[in-house]
Amino acid sequence: MKNLIFIFIYFITISLFAQQKKDSVTFLFMGDIMGHDPQIEAAYNFRTKKYNYDNVFKKVAPIIKRADFAIANLEVTLAGKPYKGYPQFSSPDALAIACKNAGIDVLVNANNHACDRKKIGVLRTINVLDSLGIKHTGTFRNLVERTQNNLLIMQKNNIKVGLLNYTYGTNGLPTPKPTIVNRIDKEKMLLDIQRSKEERLDKLIVMLHWGKEYKSYPSEKQVALADFLFKNGVDIIIGSHPHVLQKMEYFNNGKEHLIAYSLGNYVSNQRARTKDGGAMIAFTLSKTNNKTTISNKGFYLTWVHKFKDNNKQIFQIVPCANMEKDNYKTLDSVAKEKIKIFIKDSRKLYQKENLNVSEIID
Repeated sequence: MKNLIFIFIYFITISLFAQQKKDSVTFLFMGDIMGHDPQIEAAYNFRTKKYNYDNVFKKVAPIIKRADFAIANLEVTLAGKPYKGYPQFSSPDALAIACKNAGIDVLVNANNHACDRKKIGVLRTINVLDSLGIKHTGTFRNLVERTQNNLLIMQKNNIKVGLLNYTYGTNGLPTPKPTIVNRIDKEKMLLDIQRSKEERLDKLIVMLHWGKEYKSYPSEKQVALADFLFKNGVDIIIGSHPHVLQKMEYFNNGKEHLIAYSLGNYVSNQRARTKDGGAMIAFTLSKTNNKTTISNKGFYLTWVHKFKDNNKQIFQIVPCANMEKDNYKTLDSVAKEKIKIFIKDSRKLYQKENLNVSEIID
């Protein structure tokens, strides 16, 4: 009899444990990866005659690599030579290689510079990312490919997440046929959302290239579009394009939603106040009993340190909290003052505007 009771308790315990099993997956989103002329020049090695951007991500790579999925907006084409910055970008393939080396898993391509180098720019960018094994969405070779690959699925630890990507436009440049660049269009987006439901996703994320440049507050159009997407099944929205930070919000009105209106510049040559840095937003998706929730929501402030080493220009993304902790000892007086201003401005904005999303201090 005692053996039967023991066996019964054992199986009840195993059953309860199985029901309460918790799976989780972590995400990290970054802002705009730009490629201005000084960045291209800085990446060139005159001795080897090659480009290398690894140093750009050196200080943030440990944070990026901790995430199960790290995602950024690639706001350049990889169209080949001649390499050029603004206004029509084409960066060396080495930029994408450095992104992969740093731990970035996904680069979205639907932005206002997607058609900068016409058809070859759209196609070659896709080809390079494919050759490197970097997942992507937002631009496509043709309609067939869009139908197959528009919804980028990321799956790990029994959690399935979908990603869609759209831009407000392409600076007036037409999308060369048969290539496709996803545009912000409510009807088409709604159709994409409805199709995504066939995949039985745990969460749906939409990355939007939207808003007004250099404005620290989302426009009425941004807020209205976010509301439309949330009401129609989107769970998380990550924004880019303004090149400055905008607020982050997490709220639960019967269904939880998370939004970062703009993550600012991850790396660029824009040096003016509020434009010289950005943020990474991190969160965990946790699944228990087939219910997936958003937890551990937070952000890292990042700043672009531009300096010279042995008379060579260097661009390097640095985590602001880490620089504070080290008392800015690697910065000269000018850089120290600039990063302090960026941190002060960013924290002031976020402390006033953010909802349930706080800074991560490692």
